[in-house]
Amino acid sequence: MDQQPLPLEGITVVAVEQAVAAPFATRQLADLGARVVKVERVDGGDFARGYDTAARGLASHFVWCNRGKESIALDLKDPRGLAVVRRLVADADVFVQNLAHGAAARLGLDAATLCAAHPRLVAVDISGYGGSGPYADKRAYDMLVQCEAGLVSVTGTPERPVKAGIPAADIAAAMYAFSGVLAALVRRGTTGRGGPVEVSMLEALAEWMGHPLHHAMHGGEPPARTGLAHAVIAPYDAYATADGGRVLLSVQNDREWRRLAEQVIGEPGLGTDPAFATNAARVAHRERTDALVARALGVLDADEALARLEKAGIACARLRDLHELAGHPQLAARDRWRRVGSPVGPLEALLPPITLPGGEEARMGDVPALGQHTGALLRAVGMTDAEIAALRRDGVVA
Repeated sequence: MDQQPLPLEGITVVAVEQAVAAPFATRQLADLGARVVKVERVDGGDFARGYDTAARGLASHFVWCNRGKESIALDLKDPRGLAVVRRLVADADVFVQNLAHGAAARLGLDAATLCAAHPRLVAVDISGYGGSGPYADKRAYDMLVQCEAGLVSVTGTPERPVKAGIPAADIAAAMYAFSGVLAALVRRGTTGRGGPVEVSMLEALAEWMGHPLHHAMHGGEPPARTGLAHAVIAPYDAYATADGGRVLLSVQNDREWRRLAEQVIGEPGLGTDPAFATNAARVAHRERTDALVARALGVLDADEALARLEKAGIACARLRDLHELAGHPQLAARDRWRRVGSPVGPLEALLPPITLPGGEEARMGDVPALGQHTGALLRAVGMTDAEIAALRRDGVVA
């Protein structure tokens, strides 16, 4: 049987984007077969290009979020540069932007304006706090939104709140923009009309806060910050092993506790001891419970501890660092790594987690250099070499 094509084959996306939220959303579209034209500033491009040089001289954020795109560098403050974007949008299926609040509207690139002019277009506005309300004009960087959304309040230790170690607000907004585009394209398939899609980082991350939010809103106390421990289950934490590793385990019910007591701790009587026999009792005596587990695992190396926990049917995991994640045996066994091209040569990248068996593999294209496709894209919208040369001379394109 012939392989199915990628689901977004034939879809063209134009993105005036920067940082993480919009670029990560459009990268998902590119992976699924869409053609993504990335519009960048002529003076340095997407500012995420300058975040660091960790990826063999390229910025790690940029490499992660921008493979498989065509880069065109334009000065949108010049009417000629803006006219190029309008010509690109006229032939596009999707437009995505995450400029500062009000900037897209001033350029006539907001979703409402574009959809009025192009009824089949799906146009996405990604913002920090939404297009209205008292926070609409407020600067919105990932860590700031993590604070406003309460994520920081439930993350960390009892003594100190901490931000998430990944840009959770950006990623949340990106994934809702991605799914919003897919939903709008499905609707266009039945109605023939596109339409605006709005996503705010605050609202996206507030949705992800659903469990602690509902817990607090509907009569409970806000969940306590407990580090790697679970607020209402014990034992559920990471424990040191003899070789300097750390193993996290989770006991979900009292049957599992009895197995842990007998087969790992080596004290079967703990399974029926009133101080430990129920989860409520173990939480009430959390320090004593953790001490019992820590003593049992502390004399084993990590591999031995994991093997013993697995044999006892106890859910467990190794606390890995990023180098260990890169070499994770499960990712290797499932052949999840690929190489993508870049201005500095091939780079390792993970296949996207959406797998479509029976179809073409995700299209993991090259990470573009700034303005790498400017000339080709300008010629594609009908410009002559002389016109392109004039724009380059005047600094309108790069």
